[in-house]
Amino acid sequence: MDVSTDGSDPVTTNMTISRKPTKDKSIPDFPAEQGQVTVLHDLIAGGVAGSSSVIVGHPFDTIKVRMQMGTGGSGIYSTITQFGGVSSLFRGLSAPLSAAAAINAVIFSSYGWSSRIWDSYATNAIEQQQQQLSQDITSSNNNKMNANDLSLSLEEENASVHDPWQKAFVCGSFAGLVQCFLICPMEHVKCRIQVQHGKGCADNVYSGPAQATKRIIQDHGISGLYRGWWCTFWREVPAFGLYFSVYDYLKDRTNTLLAEMASGGSSSTLATNNVQDAAFPHHHHTWLASAIAGGFSGAATWLVVYPFDVLKTRIQTADMTTPSHKLKMWNVGRSIVAKHGWKHLFRGMSITLLRAFPTNALIFPVYEFTLLHISGGFDIND
Repeated sequence: MDVSTDGSDPVTTNMTISRKPTKDKSIPDFPAEQGQVTVLHDLIAGGVAGSSSVIVGHPFDTIKVRMQMGTGGSGIYSTITQFGGVSSLFRGLSAPLSAAAAINAVIFSSYGWSSRIWDSYATNAIEQQQQQLSQDITSSNNNKMNANDLSLSLEEENASVHDPWQKAFVCGSFAGLVQCFLICPMEHVKCRIQVQHGKGCADNVYSGPAQATKRIIQDHGISGLYRGWWCTFWREVPAFGLYFSVYDYLKDRTNTLLAEMASGGSSSTLATNNVQDAAFPHHHHTWLASAIAGGFSGAATWLVVYPFDVLKTRIQTADMTTPSHKLKMWNVGRSIVAKHGWKHLFRGMSITLLRAFPTNALIFPVYEFTLLHISGGFDIND
């Protein structure tokens, strides 16, 4: 779920962050291989990666939803046995699986577009600052030190405009906002199917995602399908901003560490060694760094926004005839705390973190591996 943000190619989006925020400029860039990534390559690789992560993570997600609802026993084992065994963990899989490619396409395009807008703004801001600096120096009757001070001030402003972490958070938040329009109805349908007790039970009213979607729209309109919108918004927008910025930072640091380990020395040793040396990390180190950064950033993000997910599950699985004022976030949260205590807002977090690391660690390397092969050997870490 990551995209290129260097803004160098306006028609190419790329899952791996290509900006280089490492402050240690002595570490050289990886040598790039030939190959051009197109939007089609991006969408194919994103679809493969998104689908693989959904398949791995869906059973954990089903357990999480059931634990959040408090249906059955509180343990993982009871959430499996009381709903029909292991096979029940894959109920509702078709909805997120079919939407995986579309969701990734939305994330890639919105993140890439917002990144290019950011880069365009930064370039214009720098040009204006340089023009102003030139005018200030020309009109100044002060000594050379004043010109130096003005130049230092310009450098500080440029650093602020080009802050990679700020850019990752803002563009990631925008991608999260755009994704809400797809993920909210999809998860609404998924959650309702996940909490059904199986065939023959009174609550088994939906035979599948398509039938559930059709019935909800017929009975409650499009607005009924988007139940839980604001919980989804407050979960996705800050989560994606945090996710992209934390991933960016962790991958950058992990790549640096792997490069130092591979060279047998420090970053200064890397600067003096030949970058074409066989010891210098290439694709397998890039994928390892992506997996580590993706896993930890995914888990860290869930730690921050998890209560919103609990509220969203409660709202989206409540009876469709429930009055809207009872489904407001504040009322649902207050009701949960009053009945079960504040710890209930974190119920199911253990299984969520257990799911978050492997699914997020998988999606980045799978994307990069797929992209590498379908694009004819493009170096992901360019």
